[in-house]
Amino acid sequence: MSATAPAVLFVCVHNAGRSQMAAGFTRALSSGAVQVLSAGSEPADRLNPVAVEAMAEVGIDIASTRPQALRVDDVRASDVVVTMGCGDACPVFPGKRYEDWDLPDPAGLPLEEVRPIRDEIRRRVEGLLASLA
Repeated sequence: MSATAPAVLFVCVHNAGRSQMAAGFTRALSSGAVQVLSAGSEPADRLNPVAVEAMAEVGIDIASTRPQALRVDDVRASDVVVTMGCGDACPVFPGKRYEDWDLPDPAGLPLEEVRPIRDEIRRRVEGLLASLA
């Protein structure tokens, strides 16, 4: 880990749902102790509104974030890279810690099907933060 706050990069294809929810939980649960980056291999034009609604239900506002394109510099700057279905689009650097979270894509799903995905993301973020402490 870096001498400063560890940096975690969450990557999914569109950077509109899973990675944004993970970034939101990490920001909220780490109280700023972790630098959070989020990106997509093929970023969407906007966030998934159902993901935004699901996060609002648990008191986390991600509505103002925007999907970002994955940049090699973001991977290079991160201590941990968490991928969520971006496949071979994620550059791999030796010495980086990688985790692949196999989670359903919330795109096109109703809120009642996104809630369990959100809750699983929270559980995984809590485990990730515990491993960084």
